[in-house]
Amino acid sequence: MAGWQALFWDNQLVSQLDASAQQNQNSQHKFQLTAGEDVIECELNIDLVWQPYNLIYQLIVNDQELVKHSRNEKDVEQQAVVVGEKTPFKFSLIGLGSLALKLFKSAKVIKVLFAAGSLAAYAWLFSLEFAIALILCLVFHEYGHIRAMKYFGLKTKGIYLIPFVGGLAMSDDKINTRWQDVVISIMGPFFGLILSIVCLIGYAITDLEILAGIAVFNALLNIFNLLPVLPLDGGHILKSIAFSINSKVGLVACAAGAALGVFVSYYFGLALLGFLLLIGSLEILFEWKGRHQSRLLPLNRYAQIVSTLWYVITLGSLAAIIWFVGQSGNEAFALPLNILTS
Repeated sequence: MAGWQALFWDNQLVSQLDASAQQNQNSQHKFQLTAGEDVIECELNIDLVWQPYNLIYQLIVNDQELVKHSRNEKDVEQQAVVVGEKTPFKFSLIGLGSLALKLFKSAKVIKVLFAAGSLAAYAWLFSLEFAIALILCLVFHEYGHIRAMKYFGLKTKGIYLIPFVGGLAMSDDKINTRWQDVVISIMGPFFGLILSIVCLIGYAITDLEILAGIAVFNALLNIFNLLPVLPLDGGHILKSIAFSINSKVGLVACAAGAALGVFVSYYFGLALLGFLLLIGSLEILFEWKGRHQSRLLPLNRYAQIVSTLWYVITLGSLAAIIWFVGQSGNEAFALPLNILTS
């Protein structure tokens, strides 16, 4: 709703009312439909509560109640996203790029080739042992995203390992709520945290330095991913929380995250982050342009608090692992930052 509440019937506008930003909103739409020579009197009553989201609607036709139903956040999460009609095909470079992306997403052989390419690339740059450890960290991180997608009933395409970039968990379905975006985004770093803790326990038991190295590197990798910069996981969490508060707050918060990303990229010499910032800037622009047409249900106050605490606790725990290994004087502490920078 961008200043009004519009009701469409068969893609035709039949009623329009002023929208309200208040927590509770009751509205009544009255309109007529024609069927041949008959005129049908319709009335749609809406009782809407934004936080926690609850919608009760009643349809009355010719003074008789036809439908009365309610919807809450769980119903919105489980609904299938309706895709609009496809436009006729026109030759263009953008169209070819879109087709190539679809082929990339659907071809299982690409996943195998990219995984092998990633393993070979990292083994060539560093060592086979490190390449295996890095692939383990990436797969475990992306598996966290996949588990969250499946929890919400989304169809997944699996995990893609991209040489010199990282990993990508892909889904066939689109999300319906900001809460889904937060959970799917944070579950990757959260699974990474679990892996670091397991490696740290293994190091304490066996005294194998490679386990300490994996724990630290994996923690650092996930801290990098939690930077509040789009399109990283931390950027998606920030975007969902901020845009749930207000579209202007969302724009300012995402712009501040991008500025932080520029500083981190320059200070640590992370060329990859600079490349990601370009993609993230476009995502911020699209989010702002479509703010009034967004179909994503915003986070309520409780979900905003939970999301923030979850983010802070995960980030703090990962940082604590790095600090703990650093205090122990283990040589494995210095290696991960040098590798990430290179």
